[in-house]
Amino acid sequence: MPAKTYVSIGSIKPLGAKLNVPEAGGGCGTAGGEGKASCGSSDGPDDMPQEIWDKVKNHPCYSEEAHHHYARMHVAVAPACNIQCNYCNRKYDCSNESRPGVVSQKLTPEQAVKKVVAVASEIPQMTVLGIAGPGDALANPAKTFETFRMLQEQAPDIKLCLSTNGLALPDYVDEICKYNVDHVTITINMVDPAVGEKIYPWIFWNHKRVTGYEAAKVLHERQMLGLEMLTARGVLTKINSVLIPGINDEHLMEVNREVKKRGAFLHNIMPLISEAEHGTVFGLTGQRGPTASELKAVQDACMGGANLMRHCRQCRADAVGLLGEDRSEEFTLDKLEQMDVVYDLDKRKSYQDKVEVERQAQQAAKHEALAAAANAVGVDDNMKVLVAVATKGGGRVNEHFGHVTEFQVFEVSAAQALFVGHRRVDLYCQGGFGDDEQLPSVVKAINDCHAVLVAKIGACPRDELLAAGVEPVDQYVGEFIEKAALDWFNDYRGRIASGAITHQQRGDAQIRQGAFTGGLAEAA
Repeated sequence: MPAKTYVSIGSIKPLGAKLNVPEAGGGCGTAGGEGKASCGSSDGPDDMPQEIWDKVKNHPCYSEEAHHHYARMHVAVAPACNIQCNYCNRKYDCSNESRPGVVSQKLTPEQAVKKVVAVASEIPQMTVLGIAGPGDALANPAKTFETFRMLQEQAPDIKLCLSTNGLALPDYVDEICKYNVDHVTITINMVDPAVGEKIYPWIFWNHKRVTGYEAAKVLHERQMLGLEMLTARGVLTKINSVLIPGINDEHLMEVNREVKKRGAFLHNIMPLISEAEHGTVFGLTGQRGPTASELKAVQDACMGGANLMRHCRQCRADAVGLLGEDRSEEFTLDKLEQMDVVYDLDKRKSYQDKVEVERQAQQAAKHEALAAAANAVGVDDNMKVLVAVATKGGGRVNEHFGHVTEFQVFEVSAAQALFVGHRRVDLYCQGGFGDDEQLPSVVKAINDCHAVLVAKIGACPRDELLAAGVEPVDQYVGEFIEKAALDWFNDYRGRIASGAITHQQRGDAQIRQGAFTGGLAEAA
């Protein structure tokens, strides 16, 4: 088997060799080379250059803090793809699944721009437009860049992004910079073609289909070259990696190190979606996805490398709204025809100014809670627990347990409340009544958490959670999440110290796959 290598601008070097990569485009400030658990979630630009902060402060995918307040949308103008991934099955005219490669309507560039303007008029906190398929943005370059060209003219305040597998990336770096695309996501699942050939059956390269080890080698070389070229031009890059147990789970630490060397801003390690009903190769061959603890273990092992993103929702290629929600059905082509659209830049700025006031209040509340935690008398200052939160946005505890379609999960200690992920769940409340058959799956999704913070909860789910060892907490309604989680944690430690309760380790949780249930689809 060939030795592990990576290719850098025309030359092959051993893994671990030092590269001379420009500073521009690097991640958040990481003195001493220590990567952070999440990026862009500090008070402000103190931990990064001002020009980087300006690019990420209201980008929900590049800033964990911003994702509570700002919305994004994707437009499905790029249906073709130049590689085949064993975890992908593109579906068109599909409204009941939430995962990459799925869309309800494919759009022309003109239709896409019309939709963006309409959404931005109705959702003033929508700050980012991305092209993420349903194929590959750069396998459809004419449609992708025509969309960006028109958007620059009609909606100049919206940030432009694209997602790509990287095969064609080096050919289009100049075009990306021409249209001021400041953010590019590259899906990189390996830096060793021997791993890659287990993930990619083929690529379409130089007008022919290439398979096996050679296909993975070409893809890897092009990905590394494209990443370095973007870094040299000051474009922020986010690396997406799909965690596939038994194939690249241990290898992703190497991926993290190599993309950091080349200036990647963020590394997003996502769980494989592999339910059989999706029709992917991995789904049909029984390849399982990771558990919650397996995903977190790999993410934690990458600490010290490229900065980690943990708030990804693996969005559809036509997603609209805050991360974790999808309002695309409000903006179908037939509905756009009936809308009176006025793109008001002043109105959008005024609304976003109010969002920033709320964001600053969130930061102040977090610091207040951290100060209280530092002075709290408790047990084991090194204790860390997971807390699930029911929220519908704004960074607050503001959702009824029965209305949750995903929980946000925070790792809480005396030093911080750190966002570590989200858990999709089947909708518990159906038509005003709790569906007891769904309840066990909801509990399993947060089985590794010590508490769940909710706005309200019924007697039946409360009892079920308590029996499972998860404490339902509804006394922090409307509070900012970090403050509520830290306040609960201080109380929890106090109860342990007084002997009222005994701290118990929690088990593992099940990661919900990407398909919507019928109930969730009806509620959307």
